[in-house]
Amino acid sequence: MHLLLVILAGFGAGFINALAGGGSFLTFPALIGAGLPAIDANATSTLALFPAQVATTYAYRHSLAQSLEDPRVNGHVLAVISLVGGFFGALLLLSTSEQLFERLIPFLLLGATLVFAAGMVMPKQAEKQVLSATGVLVAQCFVALYGGYFGGGIGILMLAALTLYGLKDIVLMNSLKMALAALMNLTATGVFLFSGRIHWLEGTILSAGSIAGGFAGAHAGSRIPPLYVRLFVIVIGLALSLHFYLKTF
Repeated sequence: MHLLLVILAGFGAGFINALAGGGSFLTFPALIGAGLPAIDANATSTLALFPAQVATTYAYRHSLAQSLEDPRVNGHVLAVISLVGGFFGALLLLSTSEQLFERLIPFLLLGATLVFAAGMVMPKQAEKQVLSATGVLVAQCFVALYGGYFGGGIGILMLAALTLYGLKDIVLMNSLKMALAALMNLTATGVFLFSGRIHWLEGTILSAGSIAGGFAGAHAGSRIPPLYVRLFVIVIGLALSLHFYLKTF
């Protein structure tokens, strides 16, 4: 029964990621529901969803090349920060006790949900660059650490950061967002692979389900308004935050 829950969560995650993002709101709790410890669930979810990030980044390769030429941000430096930050974020997760991480879960989920909700009203274009060049690098350090540590809502958080960096074109922002998030998860996944925290059966099933869900979501994209999907993710995020809070405290 727990494997059915995992594959359904993977399918659902792939489906909503194709339309709006927020798939980890399904995969992480589903793995906990399947009996995995919280840190193991986070590591396994990160690994399972990583291939889809790589595929999406490849699909954005042409607009990504344009975004790397934008003079307002040094994409290559941001890429290095993302790699290093994801690595240390993953190490930070593994150094967190299971008990402490379980206490953090409702707040991490709530924070990610609020960031996701904020993304619905976030301006698609920045009027000006809010952060200085140094501020951009510092902000990216915190984003990358969070991405390696938990990663829920990382896509929306990245879009918010890129808006502060002064980027305007949403297509270029999306391409850079996907690339940087994939780099965070690349090093985080590398750490998790050698941690003994990966549950391969659940991870494989989850990954397969997310790939199938991604194809279904892409096919249904013209039929389902993204607003409805985003509202569904927010409701799920708030419900899970409350559930884990009541369960923990």
